[in-house]
Amino acid sequence: MQYATLNAPSANAPDLGAAPLADECALAISYNGLNQAVMMVTPLDLEDFVIGFSLSAGLIERIDDLRDLRLRGDGSAQHAEVQVSPRAFWHIKQQRRQLAGHSGCGLCGVQALEQALPQLAPLSPIDLPPEGHFHDLRQRISNAQLLARDSGALHAALYVDGNGEIALCREDIGRHNALDKLIGALTLQRRTPSEGFVVVTSRCSLELIHKAVRAGIGTLVSLSAPTHLTVEWARRHHLNLIHLPHRSAPRVYSPAPALPEQIGCHP
Repeated sequence: MQYATLNAPSANAPDLGAAPLADECALAISYNGLNQAVMMVTPLDLEDFVIGFSLSAGLIERIDDLRDLRLRGDGSAQHAEVQVSPRAFWHIKQQRRQLAGHSGCGLCGVQALEQALPQLAPLSPIDLPPEGHFHDLRQRISNAQLLARDSGALHAALYVDGNGEIALCREDIGRHNALDKLIGALTLQRRTPSEGFVVVTSRCSLELIHKAVRAGIGTLVSLSAPTHLTVEWARRHHLNLIHLPHRSAPRVYSPAPALPEQIGCHP
């Protein structure tokens, strides 16, 4: 096997071109001056990300809880300073107190489990998207992923509106981050997520189900097959969950299909 070698251009050698690499930075997030998290993210659409992360992690309940958001720094180290309402800040401090571990034992097991498997209010059931909205969807997703087209190292979360058109696309090195960015964009644009559906290009993890339910996303489409637990949680919370395979009809996992075999999506 022959390997390609990518060398940085020198002053004495012509630049033969190099494969584009995805950008990445450390983003510290604080609420009312209290440090909450440091996330590795793609340094684009950071306002969308912070808002989406705050909502999908349950740190704030609604956009009105967010009073101010300022992004500082550049390059590989950036900081999001978030000001939230007193009620939201009290809730954030309670979460931090519950997750404070003892020396040598890490997180408290019970509280960590409650965070990993939270109690979420079920969604109001909605109809499955029309079958026509899935026509050439994989190719349309690929066309919308401008950053991934160059580097090949990014996940995407996309919003398909009620007309079947891709209205929003957010990309990131992390699949959770990409969905948070999309949730933030949907919130800022005052869109109703259940009027269309959301697509994630990555594996559909349980945490993505949590984020979708908290954000009021009625239908989540994944390009990879879900796990048994993911399907169980989607059905329990009335979230439509659909897998879009490469070369076959969409597979509906939630709500539970009448037959166990592959079925197409119908209005």
